[in-house]
Amino acid sequence: SLGLLEEFGQERIKDTPLSESVIVGAALGSALTGMRPVAEIMFMDFITIGMDQLINQAAKIHYMYGGKACVPMVLRTAGGSGTGAAAQHSQSLEGLLCHIPGLKVVMPSSPYDALGLLKSSIRDNNPVVFVEHKLLYSRKGIVPEEEYLVSLGKSEIKRQGTDLTLVALSIMVPRALKAADKLAQEGISVEIIDPRTLVPLDSEAIINSVKKTHRLLIVHEACKRGGFGAEILSQIEESDAFDYLDVPIR
Repeated sequence: SLGLLEEFGQERIKDTPLSESVIVGAALGSALTGMRPVAEIMFMDFITIGMDQLINQAAKIHYMYGGKACVPMVLRTAGGSGTGAAAQHSQSLEGLLCHIPGLKVVMPSSPYDALGLLKSSIRDNNPVVFVEHKLLYSRKGIVPEEEYLVSLGKSEIKRQGTDLTLVALSIMVPRALKAADKLAQEGISVEIIDPRTLVPLDSEAIINSVKKTHRLLIVHEACKRGGFGAEILSQIEESDAFDYLDVPIR
């Protein structure tokens, strides 16, 4: 946030109390008055303190008022482990958030996607939770100077392959790419899909890939029970891609 206040002024940059419920509530109120606030929660774990404002209010207002109101707010937050932080600073709670109708959930894996998806999230008329993995903050990549957007609900095939479809979320994308390089040396061709947004999910891209490779592996950092990988698995089992599988989904 260095320099933001000087560049954009006090009308657009607001300090808040160290209270996540207040931060989310202030963003909600600002959105209802016609603004497009971007609020920041330092650790994803502490979104839980603002759950009433996020789940019971922001996610539902558009529907409770018959579509006459919208809540165009973005909640940026850092998730994931690997930094040596405490247990209440290291969780991946995206699966919980994806369960809530009315919320969109975004998880970029590169600097290019982070900027393009963030701009699309700000332009969206729904509340968006923008999950940034802590270990990706130091990752470097090419970001165009000209204006560009990355659409919500559109995945990216990071690597073409024929033997296995590997769906990876967030920090697992660069790790999956390294693993695919090693497998290529053994003659195994891996197709890697980065969903980029979990809600909405680009199921079609995953389904089409599974039909081609006949195998599916899902990798994410969250707990297996209730993790978003189970949702991806469920959608494949309910689609015609399930009949193309040669081995169980892992």
